[in-house]
Amino acid sequence: MGAMQAWLEAAATGRERAGLVRAADARRNPESLQGMLDLASNDYLALAGDPRLRAAAVRALDRFGTGARASRVVTGTTAAHVELEEELARLTGQPTCLTFSSGYTANLGILTALGDPDTLIVSDAHVHASLIDGARLSRSPVAVCPHADLAALDRLLRGRTQRRAVVVVESIYSVLGDSSDLVRTAALCAEHDALLVVDEAHGVGVAGGGRGGVHAAGLAGHPHVAMTATLSKALGAQGGAVLGSAALREHLVNTARTFVFDTALAPAAAAAAAAACRIVTAEPDRVAELHRIAAVIATAAGVAHAPGAVQSIPADSPDAAVVARARLQEAGIAVGCFRPPSVPDGVSRLRLIARPGIDPARAAAAAALAAEHVRPGLPVREPDGSLR
Repeated sequence: MGAMQAWLEAAATGRERAGLVRAADARRNPESLQGMLDLASNDYLALAGDPRLRAAAVRALDRFGTGARASRVVTGTTAAHVELEEELARLTGQPTCLTFSSGYTANLGILTALGDPDTLIVSDAHVHASLIDGARLSRSPVAVCPHADLAALDRLLRGRTQRRAVVVVESIYSVLGDSSDLVRTAALCAEHDALLVVDEAHGVGVAGGGRGGVHAAGLAGHPHVAMTATLSKALGAQGGAVLGSAALREHLVNTARTFVFDTALAPAAAAAAAAACRIVTAEPDRVAELHRIAAVIATAAGVAHAPGAVQSIPADSPDAAVVARARLQEAGIAVGCFRPPSVPDGVSRLRLIARPGIDPARAAAAAALAAEHVRPGLPVREPDGSLR
């Protein structure tokens, strides 16, 4: 046995012992979830199957074909990309938008394009892996700030020796479901001449009536604030985006490696996401219903009501979370199971996703059953944060 094969087998054994084995399981896909109560997928506004998005995608397929054929700076920019960037900017209130092939590449692109040895990147401890990877690849010194600790952020910015600084947070965090205080964070960034980059993967289509947490905080177009987004969650399509000033967009077009050297987003996905932007604006009740269902889930599960679609139930161990997910699936309920290293605080949990169209009574029953399976006999937390 070669050294590499031995290392791979040892790593697999270690994952199995720790209860951290994962699989890209074909049994958990949109077709297999039919008939089940889907509280697992990130289709926050139930738009991935919307006929209007499908029709927009089909029109783009007929016009542009199945792929963009090249990077955006060669021949890959189509009218579908232009339309999407206009719709995203209009929805979020941002001056400009630049789309990428995924939310992951958008986050890699902005941080690597802004980073250098004279730029400090201050990253919240709970940010997504794409932002962690972008910071690592940026050639910048990186400081990890304790989660949501604005006093620590102030100290890090005040004590920096670099001329420039970038602060990285999420508007709504994907595992715990909590939100950032964007107003105070942006004020600190302005005070210390730092750029605030807000990942709105779980905010666009959810927060601020669907226009995102940055817009809700009154920060759209703010000179010290930029944002990233994914098109694969509330907008029901695929792709990513960076939104901010015209100067930032021009810089990314010329220097973001995941933009310059990557084949452009498929036009059909771009067209579907543009249609989704228009629906979010035209149908505010869709967003409001998401929040009503989220409150029902949180109350029934006995957890504090998180501000977005994600409601999170902690588990005793990784194995307890896996067993609970399996029992719920047997009962016709699909939930997310998050374990290290996907959880920033090391606590395994079930993640239940709210969306419009779910029957509230069924959502409540499923959430109560999830809490019972994942932590039987343990105290649960009331929506106001108190234990019972």
